[in-house]
Amino acid sequence: MRATFPLLAATDFPALARRRTDTLQVNLGYTCNLSCVHCHVNAGPNRTEQMDGATVDLVLEVLRQARMKTLDLTGGAPEMNPHFRRLVTGARELGVKVMDRCNLTILEQPGYEDMADFLAAHEVEIVASLPCYQEDNVDRQRGKGTFDASIRVLQRLNALGYGGNSALKLHLVFNPQGPSLPPPQAKLKTDYDRFLGERFGIRFNDLYTITNMPIQRFGSMLVSKGQFDDYLQLLRGAHQDANLAGVMCRSLVSVDYQGYLYDCDFNQMLGMPMRRASERMHLSALLHTHVEGERIAVAEHCWGCTAGAGSSCGGALA
Repeated sequence: MRATFPLLAATDFPALARRRTDTLQVNLGYTCNLSCVHCHVNAGPNRTEQMDGATVDLVLEVLRQARMKTLDLTGGAPEMNPHFRRLVTGARELGVKVMDRCNLTILEQPGYEDMADFLAAHEVEIVASLPCYQEDNVDRQRGKGTFDASIRVLQRLNALGYGGNSALKLHLVFNPQGPSLPPPQAKLKTDYDRFLGERFGIRFNDLYTITNMPIQRFGSMLVSKGQFDDYLQLLRGAHQDANLAGVMCRSLVSVDYQGYLYDCDFNQMLGMPMRRASERMHLSALLHTHVEGERIAVAEHCWGCTAGAGSSCGGALA
């Protein structure tokens, strides 16, 4: 799972310190109905790791006591966790904004047919992966038929009120096809708007461009094709100091399915936990301690977040 980590560990990436945490990003498990080429989690149908009910209860308690503003749910397909609905309902009752990082196709799978209605009823913000607006490119990355399924789900979400001017926010996520930086986010949004609107009548709020990280499935692909070193050089060469102020790890804490803490989801996938002294930190620590000012664990993949226009869970930084 962490085959690329030895190639990334030694780094001269600038030192970073945490600011006040306002977002709890929770990975509910690695089970997914898809196995996407660009997936940095290496998620798929054969992964069985899932957050249990006791840890979900702890997430809710941390949200309550630490007064977090945002709960960012990811996976795998987070909706496949059996405690997903209870967690969403509990967080919304606390007044916490909930984001669901959704692959769209899960909302058509047996057993999840009413999930879109549930998300709308609880005003969950949907961040939906659609790595391109062209069918061939999407199916190449995600599997045959996924583009058509994604379009059907987007149309259904629009029918529920998502993507308009209501409280139901729908954002799309673009990932490059290979070892290259994303194009300018604003221009690409215009292209998505025009193509999806004219051809399918689809509307959405924002487009997020996210740089592919050289880890897990994507990193292994780069190694197998002899492109790993070149890609790292591309990221390093495109570094912009101005992006350091906005990287997501400064105000976000990533939680794995067992409840352990990381500075970001990418560090989680590389097994680089958040530490205090020599101990890796558990979610329960956030009930009685603050991590503001703590040093952030960095490695060579971090250049991906500061390259070009920058990259975060909320898209480009510049």
